[in-house]
Amino acid sequence: FAVGKTISQRPKEVRSRETFGHWELDTVVSGRGKSKGCLATFIERRTRLYTAIPMPDRTALSMEIAFGVVASQYPAGAFQTATADRGKEFACYASLEATHGLQVYFADPYSSWQRGSNENANGLLREFFPKGTDFALITDEALETALRLINHRPRKCLGWRTAHESFSEELSHLA
Repeated sequence: FAVGKTISQRPKEVRSRETFGHWELDTVVSGRGKSKGCLATFIERRTRLYTAIPMPDRTALSMEIAFGVVASQYPAGAFQTATADRGKEFACYASLEATHGLQVYFADPYSSWQRGSNENANGLLREFFPKGTDFALITDEALETALRLINHRPRKCLGWRTAHESFSEELSHLA
């Protein structure tokens, strides 16, 4: 679909990671022919906190529900913008904007580097769940363990702090 705001319309402070509350979204799918099960993935650009929610399929309704689950875990102001690709699961963008009070921007086609944090984190997640994994069969515990290990890795870009520490600090400023 060719509607919605393009990444070139996104505020400059999002690109420079100056402010908190700007997310990149994507989906990680099961192996071809395995099942329709997939994961909705979310990463906050400034802190690099990464999370994933299982979805039964790559539909806009499933993404809308997954987004609601993630957004409900954080205080108001934690979601200001979201940047996604133009996958069919993001056709719900207008509803996300209206329901959650954020702006959704779309990366240019074939420009995955415009959502590089999410692509990188999805690669880290694939170390735990290689291509061919049926996401309909992974347990909540296995996913939580993978996310905890990813978010508790010290990162050079965060001054050798973890994404979890950085995100917690930003949340304390919202309260």
